[in-house]
Amino acid sequence: MPKSKVRKKAVYTPPQRSTKAKVSPAWLVPTMLGCLLVGLGWIATFYISGQNLPVSALHQWNLVVGFALIVVGVMFATRWQ
Repeated sequence: MPKSKVRKKAVYTPPQRSTKAKVSPAWLVPTMLGCLLVGLGWIATFYISGQNLPVSALHQWNLVVGFALIVVGVMFATRWQ
């Protein structure tokens, strides 16, 4: 059986980068959870109260406020490292 050929070139190893571990700011996680929970609570309160609370003058716009808070919470979640 023939012997395999010996490698002539050195194996390429990419240069090591000195990457510093990214850390999220201390306020990010509490703000993210707060937005998510307040948004959920806002929508739940709107439905449970018979569409009178949290702000009766907003009527159906209460849903937009609740979902906007949830979207902001999700945007913060994408920044969490």
